[in-house]
Amino acid sequence: MLKLDDRDLKILSILSSEGRISKAELAKRVNLSAAPAWERLKRLEDAGIIAGYRAEIQLRTISAHVTVFMAAELESHRVQDFQMFERAIAPLDEVVACWAVGGGFDYILQIVTRDINSYQRLVDHLLEARVGLARYFTYVVTKPVKMAPLPLDKLLSGAEKK
Repeated sequence: MLKLDDRDLKILSILSSEGRISKAELAKRVNLSAAPAWERLKRLEDAGIIAGYRAEIQLRTISAHVTVFMAAELESHRVQDFQMFERAIAPLDEVVACWAVGGGFDYILQIVTRDINSYQRLVDHLLEARVGLARYFTYVVTKPVKMAPLPLDKLLSGAEKK
């Protein structure tokens, strides 16, 4: 595992909320010249700590859509059942995130699609494909309340830096 120092953590914190910051401004903000800042950034990318950069799109300004969270429970809990379900949802572009969870359900999926009818067609597809979906519960997002970068300072404060 890559050993991170305070400057590495500051770089990560800045990039998590300001992904388009120029390399020169990033270097200035972490009190380094451009070359050492670039080397650190490259090292963080090469180590897989920085997995990518994305734009935050305000979808409501360009398209009608609905965001749905689906809690999914599988019929059976063998390894191959989980693998089959995960393979089935991987190519579905509308499934923008999926988490395997403990507790009452097996997965929580975040689905963004044109409308409720499109969502239901996706669910029907999963049911018809017989991918082990036993029950599902639908939670329609009525408005976004908070979306924020990872709280790196809180997560890593006091923890031994690796």
